[in-house]
Formats: sequence, structure tokens, C-alpha cells
Amino acid sequence: MVDVAAHEAVFSISVTSEMTGVNPQMLRVYEDKGLLEPHRTDGGTRRYSGNDVDRISEITTLLAAGLNLAGIAQVLHLRGENHRLRGELHRLRRHTAASQDGSPTHQAPPGS
Repeated sequence: MVDVAAHEAVFSISVTSEMTGVNPQMLRVYEDKGLLEPHRTDGGTRRYSGNDVDRISEITTLLAAGLNLAGIAQVLHLRGENHRLRGELHRLRRHTAASQDGSPTHQAPPGS
């Protein structure tokens, strides 16, 4: 068995449709609405990754919960922003902990 990284775009639209239970037309709609961004080959063929399949699963779960596609776009945007901000908070906490431990951090230039 071949081990494929989650970010590698290897699945065709028909395989992705079969894996997720979402028909190809809806996958195209998700892309048109900005919910999904599959890789495009040089010939323009869509290729989906494991991460894309996970994203499709998120979308179908939110649809089942009663959200429309515009609402789902907002939820996914906010989740991404939350993830980014948590990373920034983690970085700042590490920086603060390092400066309290006396570890070398970015120092002000001499004479300032």
C-alpha cells in the first residue's frame, strides 16, 4: 500500500465523489463558492487531497446541521482565523516564557 500525505492531490473528482458521497456537480459548486480549492493539473483537471476530503466532510456535516453555503463559508473562515490566532498566541507564550527563563531572545540594540 502506498502512503500518501494528506496534502498530496491525487484523487480525481469521480474518486473524491465516491469517497465522500458528494456528487461531482456539488464539488464544483463548493469550489465556485470558495469552500474548496482543489489542485489543478497543467491540463486543468481537478485533483483532490486527503485534506480536501476532510474539508468536504466538514462541509457536509455543516449542511446537515442546517447551514447554507454562505454560512459554511463564514464558519470555515472563522475556524481558519481561530487556528491562526491560536498559533500566534502559542508563539507569543513561548517567547514570553523564554524571556522569563533568561534564554536568549531578540534583544534591543546597544544604547537604546
